[in-house]
Amino acid sequence: MQYKMRVVISIAGFDPSGGAGILADIKTFEAFGCFGTAAITSLTSQNTVGVYGAYHQPPEIVRAQIEPILADFDIAAVKIGMLPTREAIEVVAEIIERKRLPNVVLDPVIRSTSGYDLIDDAAAGFLAARLLPLADIVTPNMVEAERLTGLTVTDLDQMKQVGLRLREMSARAVLIKGGHLKDEATDVLVDGFGVRLFSAPRVATGNTHGTGCTLSSAIAALLARGYELDAAISRAKEYLGAALSTAPAIGHGAGPLNHGVWSEECRGRNDG
Repeated sequence: MQYKMRVVISIAGFDPSGGAGILADIKTFEAFGCFGTAAITSLTSQNTVGVYGAYHQPPEIVRAQIEPILADFDIAAVKIGMLPTREAIEVVAEIIERKRLPNVVLDPVIRSTSGYDLIDDAAAGFLAARLLPLADIVTPNMVEAERLTGLTVTDLDQMKQVGLRLREMSARAVLIKGGHLKDEATDVLVDGFGVRLFSAPRVATGNTHGTGCTLSSAIAALLARGYELDAAISRAKEYLGAALSTAPAIGHGAGPLNHGVWSEECRGRNDG
């Protein structure tokens, strides 16, 4: 029987150092046996030490990248990362609505770990209003959740509250990532079935470049392969832990992950 490879598209920024953004997404899709396609929303100047600039693509260029992919492939999931302008957000939202794209995972990239703003407040507000209702799951970290809602998020209880608030803003499911918590790496999922926690041991490493991109891309790939949401989150967190614990320790800052850690295990498998 011929293996049916699922196609996933990433709509995000380009990190030339390879640790985050489009390149991290494609590596993650590959690790889970999916075929990755992409549309670049912004060309960034960055490495493991920091972000030095961002050169946003005009909305017509974003559209021109996406439309031919959708005309040629059956898309099984969409991962959305950096959308830096109101115009780019509107293009992506319109395409998702018109094409009725499935398994939309929105990772609202707002600020780099090094402190570089990747979207302004007006565009962030528009992203929340326009794209949250179209996403099957939104995956902000605690800082991004604060920016989207205006609420303070410093502990587990506040993560639950901000998750509930984001769901009230029309998100179908919200995963608040707890990578900034001091103890275990606990994420909070809020959806129509209530509130659930997903915990994993914290990996002692400084090689954390692209963790958010990687987790959301893993969830998208697993949804594309037919996993239910809870199972997709659990397995994505397993993968992230393995990628962190085997990170190659390259670069002079927060190094990249080992995105290929599960490639041989996942290659050739079809779960649904």
